[in-house]
Amino acid sequence: MSLHDEAVLELKAYHGQERLRQAYLDHLAAHPDGMWKACGAGHLTASALVIDPERGRVLLTLHRKLRMWLQMGGHCEPGDATLRDAALREATEESGIAGLSLVPGGPVRLDRHPIPPPCHCHFDVQYAALAPPGAVQEISDESLDLRWFRYDEVAGVADESVVRLLEAARARL
Repeated sequence: MSLHDEAVLELKAYHGQERLRQAYLDHLAAHPDGMWKACGAGHLTASALVIDPERGRVLLTLHRKLRMWLQMGGHCEPGDATLRDAALREATEESGIAGLSLVPGGPVRLDRHPIPPPCHCHFDVQYAALAPPGAVQEISDESLDLRWFRYDEVAGVADESVVRLLEAARARL
């Protein structure tokens, strides 16, 4: 089964944010290439908020291009079989942490946002990933910085989309 078909199935199984979920499904129905960065009308991305629930903190990256504190994530690649795979791959690559595991239950939330050209629009499918005990992060080329923040610090450094993702992830835990 293609990544496109897997994404449709996962989105159909997602319960919540009904209007936005339907917009994602409509986008994929109208754009067979809607999973890929080359789709000029926008494309799906996958991200994961890395959480250390025992210490009450999350790992955020200072995105090199956007210069914002964000969760780990990015574009789907041909080797990704599912959106879950893409989110876990991106979180592992950008955090440098081996042994991350996605919180069960599928996506935590959806977030559609404009992006500077050439991408234009990301239909982000957001997950939560648990850091293993003793996890040590390692900054990647995609980041200016990588830092752990206590739950109560996130609103002071990140935008509302990250705050909503944290709230949804904590509710899932």
